Amino acid sequence: MADKRDYYEVLGVDKNVTEAELKKAYRKIAKKYHPDTNPGDAEAEAKFKEAAEAYAVLSDPEKRSQYDRLGHAAFDQNGGGGFGGFGFDMSDMGDIFGDIFGDMFGGGSQRRQSNGPMKGANIKTTVRVKFEDAVFGTTQELELPLKDECQACQGSGAQPGHQPETCTKCGGKGQVVYTQQSLFGVVRNVQVCPECSGSGKVIKFKCSQCAGTGYVKSKKKIQVQVPAGIDNGQSIRIRGKGEPGINGGERGDLLVTVLVDRHPNFKRQEYDLFSSEPITFTQAALGGTITINTIDGPIEQQIAAGTQTDTKIKLKGKGVPTLRNKNVRGDHYVTLVVQVPDKLTEEQKNILNEYDEATGSTARRSTDSAGEFSFGGHKKKFGKKK
Repeated sequence: MADKRDYYEVLGVDKNVTEAELKKAYRKIAKKYHPDTNPGDAEAEAKFKEAAEAYAVLSDPEKRSQYDRLGHAAFDQNGGGGFGGFGFDMSDMGDIFGDIFGDMFGGGSQRRQSNGPMKGANIKTTVRVKFEDAVFGTTQELELPLKDECQACQGSGAQPGHQPETCTKCGGKGQVVYTQQSLFGVVRNVQVCPECSGSGKVIKFKCSQCAGTGYVKSKKKIQVQVPAGIDNGQSIRIRGKGEPGINGGERGDLLVTVLVDRHPNFKRQEYDLFSSEPITFTQAALGGTITINTIDGPIEQQIAAGTQTDTKIKLKGKGVPTLRNKNVRGDHYVTLVVQVPDKLTEEQKNILNEYDEATGSTARRSTDSAGEFSFGGHKKKFGKKK
């Protein structure tokens, strides 16, 4: 017994470890040293067995209590090591490995009764809406091929006059049990019956109308309520409009992903809107009332005299309605851009020159050797110093 390592040390946990933490620690070690991922590696196999032995004891409350009190001696009934001296049936390990390795490798036991009622699969589709419709909400009509119960066989899938029969492979349970010999004994693996696909029934004489599926497809028109404030890429769930359920299960849902067209003037960030608005030089200099385009339409806005280009205005509550409450809206941020005319008449040029002379803002060149001039109070050098 002196060669055996402490079980807590093997799994890298302390004595106060919870059941979930214990399982997580074992999963990590078992995945690392599993024989399937380390073929022919005797050291890895030994570490895997050691971890499995430690987990088998510590995951059982009674065995863990005995181990905490007596250590390895609690299971040394025959003076031997390994699983044989534990004093418990190796078949107990089936549930442990089925749970652990089912999560790790995608297999394992299936607890659900396969032939019980199952909800139908969800259907996914998309709908494209205008920017304004995403902001204020709209109604869209979709036409989709949906399954309905076959009227010829009443959903049984069998020809009229015949009935589905109990599957002989699974005995109507919808699942089959496979046993496999492993390093730790016999492991039970429960899988969906391949003969009846988990329904527990087989159809020998299939309905000619639905080919034995019990359902037929037909195009249906569905009204989709697009809520105000929805954003590009978000989805709307319409319950009960998906695939039919199995064995009496409810229908799945229809998931509609909304694709929003771009707007030429507005950009959206969460519930806020952003845009730019051009103003003339005269409006910027003198201030006054300007017109700003919003998602609600044009509004009048006062600006101060001497407004500079790139000045930002916040229009509170003029953004996008929130999904939770359409009466609560984001804000609209407007950047004012002063427009500089690129074509002037001689009269306009003379007026601007007169303005420069009146304000003294004409660029003045200095006589120093560096070649310096000023404009609007800012100085700049040009040429080379001699």
